[in-house]
Amino acid sequence: MDEIPESIKKCILIINMAKSDTEKFAALFMVTKLVKGKDCNSQARKALFEAIGFKFLKKLLTSNNVVDDCPPSVYKSLALSILTTFCNEPELATHPEMLANIPVFLDIVQTSDNEDYDDNLIIISEAYTCLQCIAEQEAGQKALIEVGAITKMSEIYSHQSFQTDEALNILVKLVSRYGPAAWGSDPKPFHALVNKIALDFATDQSERKFELATILSALLYSCNKFIIVPGAADETWPQSIYRALHDILTSKIGKNQRDPALKLAANIIELLGVEWTFLDEENPKKFFLLLLQLCAIEVRMQLEDRSFKQAYANAELVTSCFIVLEMSINYMATDQLDLEQKEKQSVYTSFKGAFNAVVSILTKVSNDKNRDKLPDSEKVFVCAMVRVLVAWIAQETTAMREQIYALMPFMFTLANDSFHAYRARKLAEKTKTEGEPMDTDISLMGQIDLLRLMLPALCHLVVEDKARDIVFNLKQEDILYEAMNFHWSIVHYKKPPIPKSERGKARTQAEPELDPKVLDDMRDSRAAMVSLCNIFMNLTVLAPKAVENSMLFNTLLKFIFNNLPELKNIPENLVLHGHLAVLGLLLLKQQSSKLKKNDFSICRYIQSTIRFLWDAYNVDESNDPNALVVSMAYKEHWNEIADLWFLGMQTMSGVLTIVPWISEFAIESGWAEGIAEMLAKVKVGTLPPNVKSAFEDFLCRLVDSNESVKPVLKKGGALKMCRNHRLMELGKKLFGD
Repeated sequence: MDEIPESIKKCILIINMAKSDTEKFAALFMVTKLVKGKDCNSQARKALFEAIGFKFLKKLLTSNNVVDDCPPSVYKSLALSILTTFCNEPELATHPEMLANIPVFLDIVQTSDNEDYDDNLIIISEAYTCLQCIAEQEAGQKALIEVGAITKMSEIYSHQSFQTDEALNILVKLVSRYGPAAWGSDPKPFHALVNKIALDFATDQSERKFELATILSALLYSCNKFIIVPGAADETWPQSIYRALHDILTSKIGKNQRDPALKLAANIIELLGVEWTFLDEENPKKFFLLLLQLCAIEVRMQLEDRSFKQAYANAELVTSCFIVLEMSINYMATDQLDLEQKEKQSVYTSFKGAFNAVVSILTKVSNDKNRDKLPDSEKVFVCAMVRVLVAWIAQETTAMREQIYALMPFMFTLANDSFHAYRARKLAEKTKTEGEPMDTDISLMGQIDLLRLMLPALCHLVVEDKARDIVFNLKQEDILYEAMNFHWSIVHYKKPPIPKSERGKARTQAEPELDPKVLDDMRDSRAAMVSLCNIFMNLTVLAPKAVENSMLFNTLLKFIFNNLPELKNIPENLVLHGHLAVLGLLLLKQQSSKLKKNDFSICRYIQSTIRFLWDAYNVDESNDPNALVVSMAYKEHWNEIADLWFLGMQTMSGVLTIVPWISEFAIESGWAEGIAEMLAKVKVGTLPPNVKSAFEDFLCRLVDSNESVKPVLKKGGALKMCRNHRLMELGKKLFGD
């Protein structure tokens, strides 16, 4: 006890010698003075805490048996006065006994609208101080979550008790740390709380309005969108926030008011989509265009003529503006927004200015010799710039080409780092137990997969010679293949194995539905694989020599052989099925010299590919039994797969010329005969020219590669088919002149 001052030692001695609670209570008045004195160091506080014992302090907090003429609040006030000082010590704030008694503090702040406390609001204030100190520590946050502090703090704010902002601050700290897991699976507490805060935000005209904007941002950012978004349209908060942000952003405001407003706008758009900006029925586009302009101007103000360090100082604000720009670009690409020519020109000018500023800063970073030594937090900001830029490149396919080519190696380095970190995080999540906090320290770079976000832009870039050369020089196709494998592991989701003890038992309940997050990941990975197929198709068609000699492309072909037959035959997978099938055909054509006829995986792959090509057209589903129609299953996706089907038919014809033995599958499966039977039923003059030439070219190549198909086609009605549709070349091959 050398470091403990004499006065504290004396006090500890008095506490230890106290024979009754009354004597101990009297000694506490001495403690309150000492602990607040400048001599009371960390060591002294711990010694005092041990001497008093939490048991005794808890008795003072919860007991109603008090001396006559002494209100219970005196005991509580004294105990809390001491505890608030102890809580400033992290070791004491997370002491097991302190954490075990969080419910006592919560009870005090929850009863703050009782009459008992009207005379002594200091008690509530000190209970909040204890809770805030506990919430600063990780062990404290975990304990608060476990006792349901989020629901309790939400109730306190909703009931508008005393010191509600303290409750909000604790709540924000918890949800920022634990993310969606903190809210649980019931959306009601979230909606009730946010409805109340949003109403206050809309009606408050003091500076507190902007504090509430920051709090709303944190709450919206932390919620589980799969639970919250479905019911959001029935709540009042989207409209309240719209009204408040509209008022703020159409008023004359300074930076301190504009920044939190733009950050909140970005968070709500990320959650509810760009459609949220159209809530004004009279002029739905007006607020959207205003917000877009403000964000584009903000990006220019923060990035133009600035160093990277200067730009990074406002990273959070700039990233919020990027979110609005990216989501606006993606929304406008769907052609759902009807803009006048003048509005289109204005939007384009805004985008151009913003992206020139982004490219300028990225160029500075990429040319900096220390670019590979950036701390992760700065690297994440650079990734945010690349992310918004590639969203623009994906739509504006000719913009700033030379600068983009110069940036590509740097962007790939970042994207590959991000992909590897993201993949590692996803693998770690699989092994993580439910309810653990989000570990933001694992890797900031693993929060998003930048490579995934680059894929749509890359589809366009690899069509250009210069960009394609950069891709091959960097061996980027190797990482793209890794990405293909990663996304396949998500698309081809396998349910966890049934425990041994449960196997063989009769199932008593229906299989649980997949988690919405898992379904969303599967949907996104399907889209990623489609983009990857398009990139690989472009590389295969435009750089045939490089592909022919590449081991990587041979490995990719084997990947398709092995996995396409395993792809579940469900409507959601049709577009991906088509892309994998046709990419396989293009690679097969280039890599034909490496094929082995007895490879069983090729047989299954060809069967799967034939299924995709065969099922596209029929006459059975038509209202007119003599009309050829796109099948019902394909109709919904035909915009995405029509060109693919024609490319598939054309490539299959080319493959038959090089690998004639594949013709056996077309005959044995019944496809060849099926085409003849189908086209023979189709009315004269109704077969579209492109469909006619696709089928005729395929059947001609089939006859060239395998004479035994002739009787099969004739049996299927080839004579009628050739006459009806004037298939001259095929007619000559089958029936002579």
